[in-house]
Amino acid sequence: MSEPRWMGDLRLELMTFGDVSTALERGFETVVVPCGAVEQHGPHLPLCMDADHAEALATLVSRRLGRTLIAPTIRVGCSSHHLTFPGTISIRPETLEALCSDYCASLMRHGFSRIIFFSGHIGNFPVLRDMLPRLRGSVEGRARIDAFVDSETWLKAWREAVSGAGGDESAVGGHADIAETSLMMKIRPDSVRIDRFEPGHIGLLSQHQLELMWKNGISSVTQNGILGDPRGSTVAIGESCLEHVANLLVDAFKD
Repeated sequence: MSEPRWMGDLRLELMTFGDVSTALERGFETVVVPCGAVEQHGPHLPLCMDADHAEALATLVSRRLGRTLIAPTIRVGCSSHHLTFPGTISIRPETLEALCSDYCASLMRHGFSRIIFFSGHIGNFPVLRDMLPRLRGSVEGRARIDAFVDSETWLKAWREAVSGAGGDESAVGGHADIAETSLMMKIRPDSVRIDRFEPGHIGLLSQHQLELMWKNGISSVTQNGILGDPRGSTVAIGESCLEHVANLLVDAFKD
């Protein structure tokens, strides 16, 4: 017997309601919810970077976890510190929490028993961390809710991925850097403007700089919106970054 056509693409939004019923009957009771952002990524990357990244990760994570579907990506995130750059769209933390809560309520109603949130935008991590106890409380044990919120481990995975693929790990800064640029060279190559590569803020931000960034926006610590350096980016580094972070997420979420 051939597999149903939805097995080729596990995105919930591309399935019919009959497909979803069949998936649930087959034990697909877990859903991953990718979260992203629409925000500036320096002069060389499109604003969709974080949302595209989250969607690419969701495909790998769902396959590797097994019996897992992919909910529609929450494409816009909490990006107020990027609003000094034109085009950025930001939602309030309470808006993101409301969206996540409504996703949980809808998915549980249909019989999904595990809902996993992760974000391609590190700026969503503290918001997800803060809301997680309330999301869990709202489901009253009827479903298991998890979220990945460890930014330090995520950045470490990027540094290891970059180094392992022959790049300079010191160019990893966390935003529009060698990791994110390489990822977009893999995911959406036509969007990367190689002729506009330039370094941004190099090295870790001090506590004072972090406070400035959250108060006055990222332009207070980097005029071109880059944390790190995109120079030296390659498709091979992008593939390595995808693999490392997908494995990180699977290890965090597997039973």
